[in-house]
Amino acid sequence: MAADTITPSVTHPLAQLGAADITAARELLDAAGLVTESTRFVYVGLEEPPKSELYGGPTPDRRVRVLLHDVERPNAHDVVVSITERTIVSDGALDAATDGQLPVLDEEFALVEEVLGTDERWLAALAARGLDVADVRVAPLSAGVFEYPEEEGRRILRGLAFRQDHPEDHPWAHPIDGLVAYVDVMARTVDQVIDLGPVPIPEEHGNFTDPELTGPLRTTQRPIEITQPEGPSFTLDGNLLTWEGWQLRVGFDAREGLTLHQIGFVDGGRLRPIVHRASIAEMVVPYADPSPVRSWQNYFDTGEYLVGRYANALELGCDCLGDITYLDAVIADERGNPQVLRNAICMHEEDFGVLWKHTDLWAGSSETRRQRRMVISFFTTIGNYDYGFYWYLYLDGTIGFEVKATGIVFTSAHPGNGYPYASEIAPGLGAPFHQHLFSARLDMAVDGPTNTVEELDFVRVPMGPDNPRGNAFAQRRTTLRRESEAQRMADQSVGRIWHISNPESRNRLGEPVAYALLPEGQPALLADPDSSISRRATFATKHLWVTAYDPAERYAAGDFVNQHEGGAGLPKYVAADRDLQGADVVVWHTFGLTHVPRPEDWPIMPVDYTGFRLKPVGFFDRNPTLDVPPNASTHCRSRAASPADGTANQDGCCHE
Repeated sequence: MAADTITPSVTHPLAQLGAADITAARELLDAAGLVTESTRFVYVGLEEPPKSELYGGPTPDRRVRVLLHDVERPNAHDVVVSITERTIVSDGALDAATDGQLPVLDEEFALVEEVLGTDERWLAALAARGLDVADVRVAPLSAGVFEYPEEEGRRILRGLAFRQDHPEDHPWAHPIDGLVAYVDVMARTVDQVIDLGPVPIPEEHGNFTDPELTGPLRTTQRPIEITQPEGPSFTLDGNLLTWEGWQLRVGFDAREGLTLHQIGFVDGGRLRPIVHRASIAEMVVPYADPSPVRSWQNYFDTGEYLVGRYANALELGCDCLGDITYLDAVIADERGNPQVLRNAICMHEEDFGVLWKHTDLWAGSSETRRQRRMVISFFTTIGNYDYGFYWYLYLDGTIGFEVKATGIVFTSAHPGNGYPYASEIAPGLGAPFHQHLFSARLDMAVDGPTNTVEELDFVRVPMGPDNPRGNAFAQRRTTLRRESEAQRMADQSVGRIWHISNPESRNRLGEPVAYALLPEGQPALLADPDSSISRRATFATKHLWVTAYDPAERYAAGDFVNQHEGGAGLPKYVAADRDLQGADVVVWHTFGLTHVPRPEDWPIMPVDYTGFRLKPVGFFDRNPTLDVPPNASTHCRSRAASPADGTANQDGCCHE
């Protein structure tokens, strides 16, 4: 195994944000009088140039977007600065009552517990349960928007409590149920303590590396070593990645985490664009338990907490196996200073089984080629859950995305047999049903900016003169002509997929070149349509949205999610009902997990998977992997099939 770490330098308008960018932005804001001792830098990110400025013309300004929050008074700002011109490009003051709040700050995590530690109602509730406040951890949870008019315009977090028996103890095993507090983190006051009375606290610990739980560790596993003696097949120039015909730029954002830009494939000596920008623009985790102390539970991990800033420092042999190249990422801390996230992005290639294979009796041939894929990933930890975001590029032109969800499920005390909204995962320990719903933002550019989206369903053909034996079935194509028509649900019963094609680019058969979006088709948002979470996470009520490109429309639930009442993001974007035929389109795809926790998910959850694929359909004139050579391993040789008996000589290739 080997590992390299590369810190990109600024050589391109889409180069990752660097320390010099962040320092320059802070200096400009300071000089403009926008920074005081109570100012916090909630978000600092590259303000990417519009596509029109990236393809031709002079080099665009390097701009940085900054969200500023004042911890002492309502004074939030959305600012764009030009590093190139050293000027303030725009400065918008935000109204918390209408715009919502900026994302949750790191310093507010500890603040909730600190404020509650001096509240008489909270201390009385703990005393009634025989608990010492020093042994209680409080999860600082985004508040949402509910029937509390007094919370309007105020910065609220809600707190659920857990008992921690010693400093290394995982408190999630000991939820203090029937109790919740609402905290104003700017005023440092407690609005409400809702106490439904003591509930038995589950006692079995959840320390998943404790020998008491693990027993003797296995001794049966033999090492698996993945080596590439000649190094990897990809090259990295700054953040420009080139691999097996693929070319793209690897980005990182404090809000979205890993981003991919200008994804294209070299075909016939020409770099053909496919996706201009790909990211996971939002994710929401709504919970299903209607208990008074947790019916409000839903978290927008991207818009409220910023998944990128919690990127793990990945470790060779643990998170990534093989010949690994790492990229550091640079974000701003809450004082506006550069912060390096070491080994934030992991890049490697891996074998992926058989690419194609055929043994032909007539031709007397037997050929096998192996598939491999380029993996670009990062891991982030948001409270109790850990998420791996994995983008895959395949030799055959397929693009894949996968989330690996693990960590610790959010726990409660289990009310008893028959409770319909939570599972019992250990004695007396419950875990509410919930969903993990993600929105992929795919700024498509299939062979150029002129794209059209079609929905394809399989349809049965009735028996009749043209189908006398009733065996026929066909595909029905429906063009999604306007944004009002392009809000769709997946339907696996008819094999529903969506084609993104370019009517101005034809393959050798005269058909528009296309990529197909293949959804998993799992449930979308299951909350009632009239619920608060449905208004705020409207993007998650449909599996597909298509919008006309607008560089300002970046996030599925809107720019400011925390304590926003809803209606922002996709429902607002599509209100104009723009024409989508032969247009510059953005495809938004909702996918995810609906999690009914199992005993096997405790005390730590094995990885669960969700994702989607983009697959070429007539984008290439023929199989683009015909030039993939046979495996060079001495264990794998081409073999000849015997036309006489159909057998092959026994020194042939193994496959999986």
